[in-house]
Amino acid sequence: MTDGLSRKRKGECPSSCMECKSTGYIAKKQRAKHLPPFKSKIKLPKKTAKRYPAYELYLYGEGNYAEENKNLLLTGIPVLFLPGNAGSYKQVRSLGSVALRKAEDIDFKYHFNFFSVNFNEELVALYGGSLQRQTKFVHECIKVILKLYRDREFAPTSVAIVGHSMGGLVARALLTLKNFKPELINLLITQATPHVAPVMPLDKYLTDFYTAVNNHWILKAQDLRNLTTLSVAGGFRDYQVRSGLAFLPRLSQHDSALSVVSSAVPRAWASTDHLSIVWCKELILATIRAFFDLIDENTRQITDNPKKRMSVLNHHFVRHPAKIFEENPEAFTELTGAFMWITVKASKWTYSLYNDSDGKYFTFPLASHRKSYSHVYCENSMLDTSSWIYGCVNSNSSMCLEATDLSWRAELLPTTKVVILKLQDYPSLSHVVIQVPPAVGNKYTLDCEFFKEDSRTVQLPVTHLFSFGLSSSKILLNSTGLLYNVQLQHFNQIYQAFKIYIESHCQSLKERKPSVYRLHIPWSHEDSIIVAEVPSFIEISAKLHIAQPENDSRIPELNIYSSSDCQYEVVLKTSLLQVLGQIIRFHAGSLPVYIVSNILLTYGGQLSTLISTGQCSDFSLELVRTAKPYKVEPLISIVVFLQGFNWFREIWQSLSLPEVDAAVLSSRDAWFPLVSLILFLFGTGIAYWSGVFFSTSLRLFSSLWLTLIRPTVPQKDKSITPRRLCGVLSLALVSWTTCGAFAVFIIYLQYLFKPVHVFVASVFYFQDSDHSKETSQNSSIHTVKNQSLMDSISEATQSLSSSTTIAEAVNSLKMHVTILNLFTWIVLLNLPSLIYWLKNLRYNVRLDPDPCRSTAIIIVCILEILMNSSTSEVKSSKLLKIAAKVPLPLSVAMLAFGRMHLYKIVCSSLQHVESGAPGSIYSIGCERIGKGCSFPTRRKMETSR
Repeated sequence: MTDGLSRKRKGECPSSCMECKSTGYIAKKQRAKHLPPFKSKIKLPKKTAKRYPAYELYLYGEGNYAEENKNLLLTGIPVLFLPGNAGSYKQVRSLGSVALRKAEDIDFKYHFNFFSVNFNEELVALYGGSLQRQTKFVHECIKVILKLYRDREFAPTSVAIVGHSMGGLVARALLTLKNFKPELINLLITQATPHVAPVMPLDKYLTDFYTAVNNHWILKAQDLRNLTTLSVAGGFRDYQVRSGLAFLPRLSQHDSALSVVSSAVPRAWASTDHLSIVWCKELILATIRAFFDLIDENTRQITDNPKKRMSVLNHHFVRHPAKIFEENPEAFTELTGAFMWITVKASKWTYSLYNDSDGKYFTFPLASHRKSYSHVYCENSMLDTSSWIYGCVNSNSSMCLEATDLSWRAELLPTTKVVILKLQDYPSLSHVVIQVPPAVGNKYTLDCEFFKEDSRTVQLPVTHLFSFGLSSSKILLNSTGLLYNVQLQHFNQIYQAFKIYIESHCQSLKERKPSVYRLHIPWSHEDSIIVAEVPSFIEISAKLHIAQPENDSRIPELNIYSSSDCQYEVVLKTSLLQVLGQIIRFHAGSLPVYIVSNILLTYGGQLSTLISTGQCSDFSLELVRTAKPYKVEPLISIVVFLQGFNWFREIWQSLSLPEVDAAVLSSRDAWFPLVSLILFLFGTGIAYWSGVFFSTSLRLFSSLWLTLIRPTVPQKDKSITPRRLCGVLSLALVSWTTCGAFAVFIIYLQYLFKPVHVFVASVFYFQDSDHSKETSQNSSIHTVKNQSLMDSISEATQSLSSSTTIAEAVNSLKMHVTILNLFTWIVLLNLPSLIYWLKNLRYNVRLDPDPCRSTAIIIVCILEILMNSSTSEVKSSKLLKIAAKVPLPLSVAMLAFGRMHLYKIVCSSLQHVESGAPGSIYSIGCERIGKGCSFPTRRKMETSR
């Protein structure tokens, strides 16, 4: 099958995704000769449309092709595209337009019908309640799609699926459905899909969904052997989904799953961000080429042979030999043509040609080289798809009669195609033959050399993590060959990150071919390739997406495809900034746990200060004094250590306690030394500045409030009033009948005005106190000398009462700012479900399932009581001493079990608030119901005087 997307014929951009990311220029060409793109909405069965009113199914088409398919008389190969988190069904255009162009090039001998699902751009990466619903809808769509081909000559029995981001996870979840038949899918390609775990585990539905999908794929691996799966990750430019999450679980039962990073994909060789992976031109072209190579000529559908499917995917996404794919290439071939035969006995050979009209065969006898050398290396700068290197198995004195095509052993690089042969593996070969066809108008170079592996392999120990870039490892290569392998010893952990500096010098100033540097990671397909001119100075970042497996002893390498007679200096240093970047990349999702943990420790410190001094300390000062990592980290480390012993693990399991998150991350090789300490410090910093932000915003807003509106004097009233009770019941009803996050957001907005109210009250108390003192001084001049002693005592009592009221207001203000800071993070963690509910409000008033329906009712009750509490009530609580000790164990529990389950932050915070914020909700609530308490109010001036 000819490649209809040949670069030369079609004038493709030869650059990588970094330079030519979009397939938009293809669409522009097509708009010039076709009608605009057309998306036909597929009519779903009434039952399906009623059950899933927010979802739709579309068929993509353009121009005449779209007009012909309006009646849905389809004859192609069905491919279903599933968008991801907040993704659009229109993203299918990149694949559909290129596939249509390819079909036109082969006169529609084969063509694909691209379908796309409209998930209403739901935030499924943050709210897991709709994942199961999406999965069931996709199942219905597959049945509808296959019905469209009923009674066709070559009717398909399965559908190929391309899923971006969470769409890939939904596709994998199809196999967990009870009534789903695995044979309905034969090929699954996912793009930047987090397969291992959710990026932000914000609710239980999300984590449970992941657990169910991954467990099914592991336990039922034998049943999935006929499904071929390819996962393409975006690399280090994808800041939303790190590539380590996109690698499929390694299953020993079968080898039908393949995971690659876009920087290692041939012809792409670049990292993409999370969105551009959908329309990166080179990745799209590789996908479409693979689709057409997967077609079975007999069935005119994607082949049912799993081995062929894996061969095609490896050909286009792992190791491209610069040849058009052939399922069964000929084992032997005859070298024909009136070519000149030339024998080369040298161990190193270079041949350049330009406008050469005569073809040649260069033969390299192996018998004279086997004793002295272990390998032969050849490279060809002509990037066509024809065969060019052979191994002779039958020859006479002048020529080779029969040969095996070694071009399939070659590998395509950005500027050349290379082949490395280990002579020991080819004992039957007598010669290596290089074919040089006539080159009219073409200029290219061929190089070959024999070498010993030890002479081209150099070991470079990487610098220690704590060298902080002050020390370096250095080697100097005086190149006399074409290839060097620099082994990066002890480079096997994800927390390691280095900068590699390569400086090249050459003896002469003649024009040279560019050098190619490849960082090769042997245990995963995450290589990165850089092309540099010679001479040059270049910087390479060396870091890992996946740590080295325990049973793998291979060493990462820096492959230098060099120029002869040039000197290469390689310097390696630890990059502190990139080490921190790796920590953020792998563990940024757990930062809210550390922030809330810091706030809890601070609030516990405020309660302790209230007990000892009677005054509430400032949030920022108490955070610096109280939030210390040594209070929480040692206990977690001890538990993780003890869980390595069977007896402790049995006791732990008998108590029905979940596994500590740090132990789970360690088992996945995703835990850094001292990473928790670094994250705790990050959390302290964020908590500190969030407290500063709240205090500053409060003062600014309160000052504006005082300037624009003169507040009325608050009157004494019971905290538990029928009006407030009705408000609580109303919000509880809202939570139960609509969305829990909506009720939480409403009560949070109400609570925002509480610190403003306290701040305004404290200002008025202070002004009132100053005015009282001034009045007292003025009146003392005109008073009678025989003023009674009782009047003096009354004035002193009033002055003392005013000062006490101001102090109570200031203490209450500090307490409410801390509580507000804590609940702000709770609201932020519940915000995705609120956004999802608002977006789908026209379809359903009630969010189902709702991850925070029950907790919202608790939060509403707690905040309503806290809203009308003061430090005077806290100090009078009998449970204050116990409450002051609660935050520490809660903080430890949060760090132990909340890193991989962010929704547990809400539970831990509620437990803390219920038991100790402020003092005891139970005791204060009962006290208020019994006798009624009021917030300290400003006394009336006329009465006091």
